[in-house]
Amino acid sequence: MSENMEQSLSPSLPDDVIIEIVARVPRSYYPTLSLVSKSFRKLIASPTLYKRRSFLGITQHRIYAVLRNPQTRDNFSFYILHRKLKCSNRLVIVGSRTLHHMSSRGSYVSVGSKVYGFNDRDALSIDCTSHTSQPISYIPHRMTNKVANVIDRKVYLIGGSFLPDESGSREAWKNAVAVFDTETQSWECKLVKEDMHVGLGPFWSDSMVMEGKIYLKDYSNRNFFVYEPEERKWELMDEVLNSEEWVGACVVDDVLYYHDCFEMELKAYDPKQRCWSVVNGLKDFLAVETADSVWSHAVSYGEKKLALFFHKNHDGKEVIFCAEIALERRQGGEIWGQKESCDVVIEDGMVDMVKFVSVTV
Repeated sequence: MSENMEQSLSPSLPDDVIIEIVARVPRSYYPTLSLVSKSFRKLIASPTLYKRRSFLGITQHRIYAVLRNPQTRDNFSFYILHRKLKCSNRLVIVGSRTLHHMSSRGSYVSVGSKVYGFNDRDALSIDCTSHTSQPISYIPHRMTNKVANVIDRKVYLIGGSFLPDESGSREAWKNAVAVFDTETQSWECKLVKEDMHVGLGPFWSDSMVMEGKIYLKDYSNRNFFVYEPEERKWELMDEVLNSEEWVGACVVDDVLYYHDCFEMELKAYDPKQRCWSVVNGLKDFLAVETADSVWSHAVSYGEKKLALFFHKNHDGKEVIFCAEIALERRQGGEIWGQKESCDVVIEDGMVDMVKFVSVTV
């Protein structure tokens, strides 16, 4: 194309019309469209396009992954789950995106079209429409072994910190909560009113949000706790939830799901019914595909759907699979699952799965 033609998206159509057309195109075609010209590549990365898609109600859930190279240990990379046209899913690195200054203790959450990452002191946001990142303001006080969760577009960081005692004369180890408002891009310090020293260890293996509360699993003591944001206090979890050692779990429609690698079952916990159940319809698939898999991660993938990532040996190679599973609650309360796809998303499975997040773009 000539230089003059490059200045416009199309020589025969106004740019506004092109934006209206591209906004209605499925996002899976965007990588191909970006190859048309420099102007189209800029359009695909433009916030204007995604604002228009959002206004039209044309949004999609996309899964992003933070993976680590176990050989370099500190080399964290950002991937997107991408379905090639008429082909299978693949985890594709987002350009040369490397998450500098992140560590194995980093926490990652998504709010809208952005992913937020938090280290001991560093924090950053990644815009998943343009795949650009920028630092955000420092966390108000140093917090170790923290976890991040989102409620009403606010990020709740929970971790240990040395903070002044009630007299203010000396510092004591407390369970601190810092809240980052993604709308105002500002921090709020909200100390826990009732600090639980007994049984509340410093290491968390997993955490989830259900019904507006943050559920945490204590790694060292294998106990479960719940943080109530409104009351700003801890509570002990009920024994039923504590009866399963869920890890790599996700929440879909306020129901917690996790893959039991030993039983090779997808299990669900309903906080309203306060009971565990096995998701029906997946027994044969999970028994075959997840056999010998020792770890897995589930992530919410929009309404009534989740993606299950698991590691296994396939044709003599260590690989990572992704299974898309549709969920349905039938009459009587039983939950059924249906496998929609199951693909090898990374052929070289010698990577550490750090975090998977679902983003709306």
